Amino acid sequence: MADEDKDLADKGGKKGGGIVMILVAVLVASLVAGGGTFAALYFTGVIGGKTEHAAEGAGEGQDGEGGEEAEAEEAAPPVYIALDPFVVNFDNPTVARFLQVKLQVMTRSPEAAKAIEEHMPVIRNALVMLFSGQKYEDVATREGKERLRQQTLAEIRKVLEERTGDPGVEDVYFTAFVMQ
Repeated sequence: MADEDKDLADKGGKKGGGIVMILVAVLVASLVAGGGTFAALYFTGVIGGKTEHAAEGAGEGQDGEGGEEAEAEEAAPPVYIALDPFVVNFDNPTVARFLQVKLQVMTRSPEAAKAIEEHMPVIRNALVMLFSGQKYEDVATREGKERLRQQTLAEIRKVLEERTGDPGVEDVYFTAFVMQ
């Protein structure tokens, strides 16, 4: 009987020690996870970010003037404007081939976004003319699509520059590109 009591006491002591070890492990894991999360947020600028002094120093690196404007423009979130899909015939008199393009225009300026909406018919006209003048073979490759994307960006900027005096568009993205 005394041996049984001794065995129960030994088992109880080990069980209590196991719980303490588990609690210590959970505490250490929580501290490591919390510290890692804080470090990630701090170094990405979500927490703490740049001070005003650091931001001024970064802005001066751009020819000493206008740095604050450039930084403010970079800090502005992008605005994406989706255009209705374009469907045009390829420039080919012998075979009927079609191009369907969906695209989005990216700007960081609310004024430019408003100008895009306001001058949408002119922009669409310029792009229909651009897309319908393409040859199937020219846009069948990745390089051809990239060239067309750059031409699309140039056309939109040209229209906005003529109408508003500011090209305002930073980039253009094809969100669908179907050739048939």
